[in-house]
Amino acid sequence: DAKLHLAHCPSSAKVGKTSLIMSLVSEEFPNVVPYRAEEITIPADVTPERVPTHIVDYSEAEQTDEQLFQEISKANVICIVYSVNNKTSIEKWCGGASRVPLILVGNKSDLVEHSSMETILPIMNQYSEIETCVECSAKNLKNISELFYYAQKAVLHPTGPLYCPEKKDVRPLCVKALTRIFKVSDLDNDGILNDNELNFFQRTCFNTPLEPQALEDVKNVVRKNLNDGVCDNGLTLKGFLFLHTLFIQRGRHETTWTVLRRFGYDDDLELNQDYLFPPLKVPPDCTTELNHNAYLFLQSIFDKHDKDRDCALSPEELRDLFDVFPYMPWGPDVNNTVCTNDQGWITYQGYLSQWTLTTYLDVQRCLEYLGYLGYSIIAEQESQASGITVTRDKKIDLQKKQTQRSVFRCNVFGDIGCGKSGFLQAFLGRNLMEHRSYYAISTTYVYGQEKYLLLHEVFPDFDYLSDADLACDIVCLVYDVSNPYSFDYCAKVFKQYFTDSKTPCMIIAAKSDLPEIKQMYGCSPLEFCRRHRMPPPQSFTCNTAAAPSFAIFFQLYLSTTFPSHCLSDLTTSTFWLRASVGATVFAVLGFTMYRVLLKQR
Repeated sequence: DAKLHLAHCPSSAKVGKTSLIMSLVSEEFPNVVPYRAEEITIPADVTPERVPTHIVDYSEAEQTDEQLFQEISKANVICIVYSVNNKTSIEKWCGGASRVPLILVGNKSDLVEHSSMETILPIMNQYSEIETCVECSAKNLKNISELFYYAQKAVLHPTGPLYCPEKKDVRPLCVKALTRIFKVSDLDNDGILNDNELNFFQRTCFNTPLEPQALEDVKNVVRKNLNDGVCDNGLTLKGFLFLHTLFIQRGRHETTWTVLRRFGYDDDLELNQDYLFPPLKVPPDCTTELNHNAYLFLQSIFDKHDKDRDCALSPEELRDLFDVFPYMPWGPDVNNTVCTNDQGWITYQGYLSQWTLTTYLDVQRCLEYLGYLGYSIIAEQESQASGITVTRDKKIDLQKKQTQRSVFRCNVFGDIGCGKSGFLQAFLGRNLMEHRSYYAISTTYVYGQEKYLLLHEVFPDFDYLSDADLACDIVCLVYDVSNPYSFDYCAKVFKQYFTDSKTPCMIIAAKSDLPEIKQMYGCSPLEFCRRHRMPPPQSFTCNTAAAPSFAIFFQLYLSTTFPSHCLSDLTTSTFWLRASVGATVFAVLGFTMYRVLLKQR
């Protein structure tokens, strides 16, 4: 709603402000005018901008200055009324800073044959909060409806945030917002908006495409005024900014505001919180994943910025991708969390894996990131929330012994120095121990289905394990075969937290390239697994010249995807020998399929 306050100048009464209100309502000049008109509401359906408008009058004879200030504090726009046949009625206005737009209203234009604009223009130039000036006549009903239209427009499409009249240029915040809009709309990232992109932009913002001739006319206007505004018959960023400057200078603020609001901006030219964080309900024991449409969108963003087509994002390409963000969302740790190429650049697989990780761990942040990229606009969806799938309760999956989930979490426990970090990095195909991240995520194909496995290294503080540390699909308990006291920690964690849990558990005998030393525990790790109906310890090392074996991670995939098949009666060494062979085969097949997909891309 817009609240419109009509005030006469402090030292000048009888300028006709009450007559203006009454003429608007009755559509005729009143013979008898009270000191002050009652507050009235104009319904939304009779206003051009389709918003209800409350009009509040003020009378110096009936109200105090304190009452005036109280009303002004509630107003969205203030109309300062003066009489065009009395210059002192405006010259005596003391002016001053205002938090809301001001409209100067020159009433009684029927009494003079000249305009008061020569007197008004210096005042308008002095006070940037003055949106416009309207000369009208309550007696002749001249420009009465226009007055209230401009008042509404000043609220809904203010000039102040967009344009600096002193510099006669668009303000920096507006330039920043329009630059982001241009880059989001530049679907092929070639630095120009071609006809298809301009038509998509036009349809997105104004629900109608531009006719070919109209499109050419727009480009011709830019060509005549700007040397580098059009390139290869497309609109450059400079040309795009010039057009909006022209709209604003010609009083068509609503055009620029329509574009800004369509792309999520509020009146302060900040991205609206409702736009960045649309409602999304995630019940307990449910997880969040990207759906097919979101992955397609993210793939298009990757393709848009992978200029050299090497299926990886160089640091420059990554910065370019995130240029539409107010900050850099991915730090150096991301390179240690997902797959990279030999140069340490995030690959296509790693890129999608990081998005998957963000969605799983912090869906609100994912919604925010998708908002910066313009997902709802480019994908033509209601909001970013439409790109998220909320999985069903995990307990239902266990009851039905099947799941539609694509992301599975494995929490990795182990004492300090047991090899957990090396285990996570081996999952990404690395042997180098200087890499360090508490998360690692990648994909494989399980029986023809692509799945994500998320490994999370839990800090080894036995007494302070949180619910988040325990919430997962499978548990890995890692011990160092060369340290006689290493297994003790794994056994304690299992007995304390997972003995009666339905979460599958697996023991990892890390650093298996070193001589195995007897563990100083009541029984051997193999016997411990037998007693607790777990598969035997799985030997693992990342200290190899070749890439670490992927077989053990495929076993983890099987355990998370098909838990009912893996950890009940399948605890014999024979089964796990067969599983290891099968895992190796499927790992090779999965890797081969991935390489084929890369070549196709």
